[in-house]
This record gives sequence, structure tokens and C-alpha cells, in this order.
Amino acid sequence: MKQASIKTPLGIATILGDENGIHEIKVDDSTEESSEIPEVLKSVILQLQQYFSGKRQSFDLQLNPKGTDFQKKVWEELKNIPYGATVSYLDLSRKLGDEKAIRAVASANGKNPLWIVVPCHRVIGSDGSLSGYAGGLHRKKWLLDLENPPLQQSLF
Repeated sequence: MKQASIKTPLGIATILGDENGIHEIKVDDSTEESSEIPEVLKSVILQLQQYFSGKRQSFDLQLNPKGTDFQKKVWEELKNIPYGATVSYLDLSRKLGDEKAIRAVASANGKNPLWIVVPCHRVIGSDGSLSGYAGGLHRKKWLLDLENPPLQQSLF
């Protein structure tokens, strides 16, 4: 398993992966960056940098997250949420075929190991609130603002 840590606008992102794909991307408030990037992780780092600079709206990576079959099903559905859009936990549960599974869906969403690449930040409460985010609500808001910036008001 290879690992690299890079600086992002939201903290240090740590990426774990190997030839079979990316296993995990997480962010925290640490300060240590990797001095060398393993070849197998260079593509994900480039794509994350492009995302943060506004030049990328979707990712083209081989993913290999660890989780239950149900979690993986939820994470696959998250990848269908378009850049700049949001869905509620209830909407997500309905898309997965069982609105009564909303708590299980929310739990799987919260355990998403692939920060940004599998866009769990695009899931919000039914009332439009920014409910729950493992990386912190300030990061969720920042990501949603990046993807859907406020319109500039006309001065005239």
C-alpha cells in the first residue's frame, strides 16, 4: 500500500492506494506533506489539484474502497450526483430503492473513505441544511461553494 499527503485548501489530504486502485482519501488538520509521491498516486493528486483550481468537475480514477456491499452500493450512487448539485438523504435512499433505509444510507455516506472523489459532501438534509459531514461542516460548505459559487451581483 502506497501513501502520500498533500496540502489542499481544506487541510492535508492523505491518499492510500496501490495498483488495484485508490483505497482511501481523507483530510485533516495535520501539517505534514509527503516529500515524494509514489507513481501509483500521481494521477489522483493531479486530479485533486485540478478540482481545487476549478479545472475538473469529475474524476477518472480506479477506485478500490473497503466496505460492505451496501456501503459500496451507496458510494456508487453518490458518484451519480452531478458537480454543483445536491440531493437529500431521503432522495438518495429512494434512488437506492428503499426510503426506509435512510439511516443506513446516511451511515454509509458518513463512512465514505474517498473524500471529494466520491462526493458525499453533495448530500444534504431534506430541509436544505448542511447536516453531517465527517470532514466537518466548514469543509462541506466550502466544497459546495466551490462547486456552486454565488452569482456576482450586478453593480449597475
